[in-house]
Amino acid sequence: DGHSHLSAYERKRLKNITENAKFFAALKLHEVSARLNQIATKRQPHGTKRPKPKKVEDETARRRSMRLLRVEPSIPVSETPAQPGAEEYPQVPSGPVPMIPEDQAEDSKRTEALLNTWMRISEPKAVDADRRTPDMERYQKSLSSMVLSEENVRKVVKSRVCSMAIHPSESTILVAAGDKLGHVGLWNVVSGWSEEGAHIFIPHSLQVSCMHFSPCNPAHLLSLSTDSLRCGDVTRAVFDEICRSEENFSSFDFLEDSASTAIVGNWDGDVAVVDRRTPRMSSELSADIGFKRTRTVHVHPMNKQYFLAAGLVDVCVFDVRYLKPKGNQPVSSLTGHTKSVASAYFSPVTGSRVVTVCADDKLRVYDTTSLSSTITALSSTRHNCNTGRWLTRFRAIWDPKQEHCFLVGSMAQPRQISVFQDTGKLLHSFYNLDCLSSVCSINVVHPSRNILVGGNSSGRLHVF
Repeated sequence: DGHSHLSAYERKRLKNITENAKFFAALKLHEVSARLNQIATKRQPHGTKRPKPKKVEDETARRRSMRLLRVEPSIPVSETPAQPGAEEYPQVPSGPVPMIPEDQAEDSKRTEALLNTWMRISEPKAVDADRRTPDMERYQKSLSSMVLSEENVRKVVKSRVCSMAIHPSESTILVAAGDKLGHVGLWNVVSGWSEEGAHIFIPHSLQVSCMHFSPCNPAHLLSLSTDSLRCGDVTRAVFDEICRSEENFSSFDFLEDSASTAIVGNWDGDVAVVDRRTPRMSSELSADIGFKRTRTVHVHPMNKQYFLAAGLVDVCVFDVRYLKPKGNQPVSSLTGHTKSVASAYFSPVTGSRVVTVCADDKLRVYDTTSLSSTITALSSTRHNCNTGRWLTRFRAIWDPKQEHCFLVGSMAQPRQISVFQDTGKLLHSFYNLDCLSSVCSINVVHPSRNILVGGNSSGRLHVF
C-alpha cells in the first residue's frame, strides 16, 4: 500500500492509528479524527498553532472550603429530636447555677468534703495588719526555698487556663482555675489525689478570663466570662449571676474592700461599673474611655477612685468618680508601647509602680507615685512575649508580699516562671526539669505564704 519500506512494527503502528481515526470519525469527533488522519497520512503541517479556547463568560466560581469560611453546612434538619449528649458543652442558662460538679447528675457526697473545707477556711479571722515587705536578700532566699514536686502537679480543668485565684487561707491551699470552655476547677492541693482533691464546675458557657476571691468574704469566688459575671457562694452551694451582657467582658476588679462594686472592662473598649447590691442584671454605668479594646482593668490599692485600663497600645489611669457615657479623659497616660498590651497592674501595697506586658517583647515598669498627665517607663526589660495562638498571653503579676517584685511566664527552655525586680533585674527562675515541661502563661501568688501556682494551656496546675 505504498508503505512497503516501513518495518513490521511501524506498519502495525500505522494500522492502529488509521483504525483509531476511523473509530473517532464514526463518533463524529471531527477535530480529533482530523488530527489523527494528519498523523496517519503524514500530512500534518508544521508550525500550526493550537486553537485558543473560547473564554467562558459565565465561569463557575471557585469552590472554597465551607469550614474555612465558617459557614454551617446546608443539611436538612431532622424531624427527630436530638439525642441526649449530642452537644458536648450545652449553654449555661441565665440565673443561679447549682454548685454541682460536671460529672454528677445530682448532689452527692463526692464534693461535700471540698465545699466544707472551702467553707471552714473562709470563716472570718483577725487580720495581721503589720505585714511588712521583706528585704530583698531575705526575699530571694524564700524564693529559692520554694520547690515543685510531682504530687503538686494536677490537671484541674479540661482546656487552656485563662485565669486563676488562690484562697487567702494560711492553713489550706485552695486554688481556683478558669478555662477557655467556661469551666471552673477547684483544687485542694493538700488533699492530693483523693476524691476531695479537684472538681470541675460549669458556671459559664464561654472563656473565664478573670477570677477573684472576695477580699472581705473568701467564701465568695467571683468569675468573669465573656457574657456574665458570677459569684460562687459556697455557703449556699450556688453560682449567682451578678451581671449579664452582650458586650463581651474581659476583666474586672473590686472598687472597694467590701467587694460590693466592681469596674468591668469590655473587649470593645468600654468599661462598666457594676453594683452587686442591685437586683438588676445590667451595669450601673457604661463609659466610653476612647479605647478600641480593653484587656485588663485594675484598681489602685490605696486610692480606690483610680483604676488602670490596658488596651491595644493604650495604658491609662482614670478616675471612676468622673466617668460618664462619653468624653472621658484619663488622669495619666503610660506611654512607650508600640504593640498591643496584654496586661497592666498596680503594685500591691502602695500602687507606686505599674508593670505592663506588651507584644513588642518588653516588660515595662512605671513610677506612678505621682499621677502626672504623661508617664514614661522607669525600666524596660527584654522578654519574649510571642506566645502565639495556642497559649494564653502572659500577664505580669506583682507578688503581694513584695512591693517591688513581679512574676511572669517565660518561653525560655527549660520551661520556667521568672521573677523580676522593678529595676528589670532577674531575681529568680522557678523550674523543674522533671515536673515542669510546659509554658505557664497564667500565675498566681499566695498573699501571705510562699506559694506560687502556674497554669498551662492543657488545664494543668503546678504548685511551687
